[in-house]
Amino acid sequence: QVQLVESGGGLVQAGGSLRLSCTASGHTFSSTAMGWFRQAPGKKREFVAAIRWSGGSTYYGDSVKGRFTISSDNAKNTVYLQMNSLKPVDTAVYYCAVLSSSWIFITSERKYDYWGQGTQVTVSS
Repeated sequence: QVQLVESGGGLVQAGGSLRLSCTASGHTFSSTAMGWFRQAPGKKREFVAAIRWSGGSTYYGDSVKGRFTISSDNAKNTVYLQMNSLKPVDTAVYYCAVLSSSWIFITSERKYDYWGQGTQVTVSS
């Protein structure tokens, strides 16, 4: 079992920044990567970014490239999502999740094994 705790969400004006954190506990040693997804009201959950525990490879969804940065502190089992130049369309509940299978599945929501409770990010215009 893996437990994930997210923090850092909140209300910010357009153009502002937020940093989300996700700390994993439990049996994390077999996981491949950590990912961030988001879900806006009435929309499907969307892949945002992922980072591989070993080597630190990263991958981003098209809508956040150049604005968001994912990073990790392996010693703390923590992943961060630095979000800059935020837009109202970034408003959503953000979830972190653990991927235990292959890196090729990093954008596939169904392949992730454990999920955090979500943290709300609201960007006002």
